[in-house]
Amino acid sequence: MKKYRLTDETIIVDGVVLYRIAAVVDFSDVKAGGLGGYIEKEENLSQAGTAWVFGNAQVFGNAQVFGNAQVFGDALVYGNALVYDDALVYGDARVYGNALVYDDALVYGDARVYGNALVSDAARV
Repeated sequence: MKKYRLTDETIIVDGVVLYRIAAVVDFSDVKAGGLGGYIEKEENLSQAGTAWVFGNAQVFGNAQVFGNAQVFGDALVYGNALVYDDALVYGDARVYGNALVYDDALVYGDARVYGNALVSDAARV
């Protein structure tokens, strides 16, 4: 069963069209009908688990958010980056390239995680 859908509300980032998401069922702290952030395609945000993109956050390219991970604020996740498990990316943080953020890791503020970086366990960046 799907937990969200792409809406008709779009923005363009670096020539890429991103779609605002809307929840279609209640899960975690998200209510059916609630709007989320922006993704390029369904592959960017898993329909399973409680992972979610909130507010003005954006996920695009081949990046993926899954498990119970959350991306919010004005955060960007793109390239081939993966954010999963119970990881949080928020504020003006950027996660990109082949970076992995997982377990209970937090990436926040103006942090930049990129290249082949791994942020895991209870790390705070």
